[in-house]
Amino acid sequence: MLGELSNYSRPVMSETNLLPEPKFLPELHPTYRPAILGNRAFEQAARDTGSPVDIGIALEQADGSIFHHRTVAFPGDHAHAENNFRHVERIVKFLLWQRGGWKIHLSGAESLVPRLQEHYRSNAFGKFDDDVIGVRNNGQSIEVVGCSELPAEHSEARPIGRNLDGCRIGFDLGGSDRKAAAVIDGEVKFSEEIVWDPYFEPNPDYHYNGIMDSLKRAAAHLPRVDAIGGSAAGCYSHNRVTWASLFRGVGPELFDEKVRGMFLKVAEEWGVPLDVINDGEVTALAGSMAMGKNGVLGIAMGTSQGGGYIDMEGNITTWLSELAFAPVDLHPEAPADEWSGDLGCGAQYFSQQAVGRLLPASGIEYDKTLKLPEQLKIVQALMEQGDERALKIYDAIGIYLGYSLAHYAEFYDYEYVLLLGRVTSGPGGEHIIERSKEVMEAEFPDLAKRIKFHIPDETEKRHGQAIAAASLPKIS
Repeated sequence: MLGELSNYSRPVMSETNLLPEPKFLPELHPTYRPAILGNRAFEQAARDTGSPVDIGIALEQADGSIFHHRTVAFPGDHAHAENNFRHVERIVKFLLWQRGGWKIHLSGAESLVPRLQEHYRSNAFGKFDDDVIGVRNNGQSIEVVGCSELPAEHSEARPIGRNLDGCRIGFDLGGSDRKAAAVIDGEVKFSEEIVWDPYFEPNPDYHYNGIMDSLKRAAAHLPRVDAIGGSAAGCYSHNRVTWASLFRGVGPELFDEKVRGMFLKVAEEWGVPLDVINDGEVTALAGSMAMGKNGVLGIAMGTSQGGGYIDMEGNITTWLSELAFAPVDLHPEAPADEWSGDLGCGAQYFSQQAVGRLLPASGIEYDKTLKLPEQLKIVQALMEQGDERALKIYDAIGIYLGYSLAHYAEFYDYEYVLLLGRVTSGPGGEHIIERSKEVMEAEFPDLAKRIKFHIPDETEKRHGQAIAAASLPKIS
């Protein structure tokens, strides 16, 4: 897929104008060009022509929900008009993974419609989006249509969780470990973390048996089990798995046969109410419950990047918030995602993958055969000792976060940021937060005044997610 970098060739305009160098540039990543600065520079340059083209984007989901986003582009006869496609495609890419949908309505950009449609049919990156977001999550391939006016915006949000009564099990399935906790009336009585390696396991029984094992271990610490709630990486609809990185090693036929309804089978086995949703959503719910506040953007920096959102009314939306695949760096040679192959996406900036990518440039000597969790442990241990090489890694991630939180604010209405995941543990995590604050105060002062970080202590990190997950089902 790296051979398709030509699809994102350097823009005709000078990089200084179109992809401005940020004031804060990571020493280990000097080509970093934040999406927020690139989009703003592009739109300003288009407006400076005196005749910018207003472009409307409406993203339609399978349930009829429709979301709007607007931007501007260069007029068709302008010398820089050939940059319009890349600008619009990157915004649509972000929207597809942030909100989800299958039908893209474009107003003011009729000339881009056939090219964008072809992108999802023949470009490797676009075909990945079409397969995952279109077919697997919405049941149909992505369709791009032109229109004179966007269809009316419509969406729904729903309350979920915050049920603390009874004896419950909460579980969380990550890429490097699975967790389960026994909870009685909102109090954690037992919790356990077990290492596993689900990503490339082709046998779905491995996943099922692991989940059942963790549930049984937690149940042993309860007088009875009234409900089970879970969080897991991936996309889930009514407890069915539509797509999830946890099962990426399972072939299509076995996925349909054994994975798609796996949690329905688990619920049947236990005979109690069960709900499972995206781990990022549970992260945001955990933060909202802990703070007693709404408008929470949750970011989990673990094996990959998890994202979740609780709106200003305290509800979970129909949005995907799969920010691991949402672009945050617009440089034409940005790091490639290890799965989709696309460039500049969140997982390479906010996860153990980011640490592993930055590690070689830091000068730290380490065994190259070690897996990412072990690499992270090396960096964390050196950070504990005040090692400047480790500091540079966390400094880069902090800079990424400062610019990306401003980028996220273009798509989310939020006031609180909750950070979780192994990358945020210890002094390295503290530096990430402080560095991101410095970036926002210098580059986005209004945002810096509005946004508040919620920094969970170790107890909340360990138990908050479990309590939130356990609270998902209502007990009949």
